[in-house]
Amino acid sequence: MLEVKQIQNGIVIDHIKSGNGLKIFNKLQLYKAESPVVLLINVESKLLGKKDIIKIENTFDVDLNLLGLIDENISINFIKDGRVIDKKKVIIPERVTGLITCKNPRCITNSDDYMQPTFTLISKEKLEYKCNFCDEITKYKI
Repeated sequence: MLEVKQIQNGIVIDHIKSGNGLKIFNKLQLYKAESPVVLLINVESKLLGKKDIIKIENTFDVDLNLLGLIDENISINFIKDGRVIDKKKVIIPERVTGLITCKNPRCITNSDDYMQPTFTLISKEKLEYKCNFCDEITKYKI
């Protein structure tokens, strides 16, 4: 059995649906991290059957909205001195800024570099968002 040492200080992104770990690794650009990062894929889980886990040694800024768009079952454990000091569950965000591109080519957010696209959730099941500038419906894709 593969054994990975526990981290002393950092974060553990847990309960990632199997197959989404690498997507999160790439979206968070963890390949640029200067401290150790471990990506575990297809780990046995009583709750999910199989899951992915990401362990990041030392502090790292994690975008909870981005994680919520990818998988709403993710939990984040903040570790200090080898102990969990805080836990957070991610949720599908109601408002998203800068993470989604409007699919309307005439939308001002696609032609003006200073306009950051902002969206409001309209369907949790379909992960559909409405552009706050042009009202175009856009579905988030991982």
